[in-house]
Amino acid sequence: MTQLVYRQVPCPQCGTLSEWRPENPWRPFCSERCKLIDLGCWASESYKVPVEEQDAGIDPDALPPRG
Repeated sequence: MTQLVYRQVPCPQCGTLSEWRPENPWRPFCSERCKLIDLGCWASESYKVPVEEQDAGIDPDALPPRG
């Protein structure tokens, strides 16, 4: 019988290697604790998605009319 070999991935929170497999309910995290820490960082807005600011040099009068 062939035994499956699962890929080891670093936990995004602490860096500990954990197996990426269906039996790991916290993947890609190594534990529930690391998953909750990461969720808390998103909830407290410690993490932010970068956004490109629009060019302020656009003249609104030069845009075609909406219609």
